[in-house]
Amino acid sequence: MKKTGQRKKQTEIKIIFLAVAVLFVWFLAAPVIMLLLKSFQNNQGAFWVHYIDMFAKKGFWKAVENSFLAAGCSSILTTLLAFLLAYTVHYTNLPRFVKKLIRAGAVLPMLLPTITYGFAIIYSFGKQGLITRLFGHQFFDIYGFGGLLLGYVVYTLPVSFLLLHNTMGYIDKKFMVVSRIMGDKGIKTFAVTILRPLLGTLAASLVQCFFLAFTDFGIPASVGGQYEVVASVLYDEMLGSLPNFNNGAVVAVIMLVPSVVSIALLHYLERYNVRYNKISVVENWKNKTRDSVCAVFSMAVMVMIAILFAVVFIVPFVSGWPYDMTFTMEHVTSVLADPVLSGVYKNSLLVSLLTALVGSFVAYGAALVTARSRISKQCKSIVEGIALVTNTIPGMVIGIAFLLMFSGTSLQNTFLLIILCNVVHYFSTPYLMMKNSLEKMNASWETTAMLMGDNWLKTIFRVVTPNALPTILEVFSYYFVNAMVTVSAVVFIAGARTMVITTKIKELQHFAKFNEIFVLSLGILFTNIVAKGIFQAIANYKRKDKKQKKDKSMKEKRQMKAKRTIAACLAGVLTLSMAGTFTACSNESNKASEQVIIYSNADDEAITAMKNALDQNGYEGQYLFQSFGTSELGGKLLAEGTNIEADMVTMSSFYLDSAQEQNKMFETLTFDAPTLTEVPDFYRPITSQEGAIIVNTEEMKTAGLPMPASIKDLADPVYEGQISVTDIKSSSTAWLLIQALVSEYGEDGAKEVLTGIYKNAGPHIEDSGSGPIKKVRAGEVAIGFGLRHQAVADKAEGLPIDFVDPSEGNFSLTESVAVIDKGDKTNPTAMKMAECIIKNGRQELQQTYPNPIYEGETVDTANESAYPKVFSEPLTAALLERHQELSESCK
Repeated sequence: MKKTGQRKKQTEIKIIFLAVAVLFVWFLAAPVIMLLLKSFQNNQGAFWVHYIDMFAKKGFWKAVENSFLAAGCSSILTTLLAFLLAYTVHYTNLPRFVKKLIRAGAVLPMLLPTITYGFAIIYSFGKQGLITRLFGHQFFDIYGFGGLLLGYVVYTLPVSFLLLHNTMGYIDKKFMVVSRIMGDKGIKTFAVTILRPLLGTLAASLVQCFFLAFTDFGIPASVGGQYEVVASVLYDEMLGSLPNFNNGAVVAVIMLVPSVVSIALLHYLERYNVRYNKISVVENWKNKTRDSVCAVFSMAVMVMIAILFAVVFIVPFVSGWPYDMTFTMEHVTSVLADPVLSGVYKNSLLVSLLTALVGSFVAYGAALVTARSRISKQCKSIVEGIALVTNTIPGMVIGIAFLLMFSGTSLQNTFLLIILCNVVHYFSTPYLMMKNSLEKMNASWETTAMLMGDNWLKTIFRVVTPNALPTILEVFSYYFVNAMVTVSAVVFIAGARTMVITTKIKELQHFAKFNEIFVLSLGILFTNIVAKGIFQAIANYKRKDKKQKKDKSMKEKRQMKAKRTIAACLAGVLTLSMAGTFTACSNESNKASEQVIIYSNADDEAITAMKNALDQNGYEGQYLFQSFGTSELGGKLLAEGTNIEADMVTMSSFYLDSAQEQNKMFETLTFDAPTLTEVPDFYRPITSQEGAIIVNTEEMKTAGLPMPASIKDLADPVYEGQISVTDIKSSSTAWLLIQALVSEYGEDGAKEVLTGIYKNAGPHIEDSGSGPIKKVRAGEVAIGFGLRHQAVADKAEGLPIDFVDPSEGNFSLTESVAVIDKGDKTNPTAMKMAECIIKNGRQELQQTYPNPIYEGETVDTANESAYPKVFSEPLTAALLERHQELSESCK
């Protein structure tokens, strides 16, 4: 009997293990291996050439060192703070409402998109930040190590707190009483009865927090300054102005190396895990000093979090932070009026619910394998390895890996692919939460149940699952919240009809619309608060149900009612999700053959002009526009080729050249549109975007700075610390500046000027093209170099922003339209729409981008720049690479 039961148990657990293993082999190992093989891919020379290239690259090892230092310090500090908060909740006698406040505050950051963290730090602690304005001076330099440390701690605190808080709930406090009775001092009791049972979880917290910080790009992009980290290097290689997937794959491999040490560490600490036969209800010792100290430090952490995110609730409701503080609802109403918003919001809810449902099953099943079974150590090690690997791979890498793996398959651009991506990406923390909970439960339950005639599955459903339900609901909540806020991987695999709300935020960042970003962030925050409230209410009901002691019949009725309620909720979720998926799929299939999908990196003004041209010429309702940042769209073009969802793209011309050279993916245009300069036959330019010096007039007056007349003036030491420019490695906007310098002063003269500019810019050399105007608007610097039309628009809106056309010239980059060659599947209407945009949209486009591009076009002198110029050489990828090398030599 015992052997049969044991054999059945092993069979069931092996099936669960096999299901989990297959999922991660197909949706983690295969895509990542495909991407990492690119690190060895080379048609000319040895297979290790990309490693040599990266290892010899200037600043690479310094970036690795910086990453280890910043991530290591933040993980230690975060774990200490999270331990303090969790200890305060579980081991003090503070009022219940205080403990609820701590629990809510500790997880608040995870309810917001991580893309807002950097903005929140700048708007709170920057030169014109909320706290700086309230106290009259800036407390610390937010750019560099200090800003990264603050951002990383806030970012990782919720994960660490959830792990420790969850595990502390399964520690039997009875042993504290025993320790005291045996005469142990308070420190020894603390070490033996609290710290020792938490060793595994503390190590897991350190590892989780380290890798979350180690692989994050959003925070360094905002406040990293010149403190370059390895995640920034990865972004520059994967999605810079000249993407290099081979070198990017090398960086990804290097980022995976620390996981080997982490696996060994966690395996070693497994021996310190403690199981309890039952959890005793014991009141905490009365100690006013302990309670007071914990309360003060915990409230200090809560105040810091509240201060940091207060701006998210303030900035969207003022006319123009920080110079026009009058109340307004304009930013909110403009976002809510967006007809696309309701659709992407529904998509986000659908994706989040299904991600939470599928993810909870996967995490629970994986935790059963490692914590409640006697399966081989090798199998358990595989699951542990999966958890660590998912935690170490940046979302950006997963997104690109999925692009390469599933391009051209039936999963491409589907909700299912996004859901599976989220499940894989966020698997680590839910798995550890479930594993830590299951390990604290009585290990003999399954054996006892088997002796009583129950099989393993019945024991899991009847005994283990009810006791684990609060943690299961926390896991469900964790997946839901993260699916609502994630953007790094989703932006690469979402299609025009499967976009979610965070991709909208990414789009707004590309347009430098930071007020609208905060509005959408608040929408996500309120959604997550409501969702967590519902999940918490169910969890509290279950906990309360377990503690109540009434007669058996009443208890059975109550349990049955609870089960029916939960079953009804799950059934409702499944029904709504399946209905939503069916509807979405139906809509996709019905519209796929009708609408032309247009991918674009164009600014808002250009997209509006192109839509107007199409709508006014009979194409209204026959197309679907989807915006991307230049980097994201460039990545999709290079990775997907002709398998891309789009029928037509508008994109930076040099990117189209690179995509055509690599993938041969564009059709020869069949319409005639003679340009002033020669262009390839597969695209036609739609805009010519110029560079200019952008100034904050208020900051110029405050700092007493002279108005610059040329780019060369920006090298004057008088502007030190007051300039923001972009890095040509990451953004092509910087190319406009370097073109002007090389054209006017030659390469040697350009190096001298650029060296001075970089010295003056210091930590304000940005990875994003919208970075300089963001900092000029926020008052972080007085001067920036960016796109002229953005400064023109800000000045027209009444912001204290002006622009200077540099005497070296307003050089330009073009964005062009191209039609995807899909063979027999090519949409013929796409060619007609491309022609319509060129022939009917240019008049409106020239109001924002005045440079003439086509024969017969003239310039409105009111919009014309003072010194429009064109670089003497064709703007090719080879020239861009040469100018990148020039730029690097100046740092």
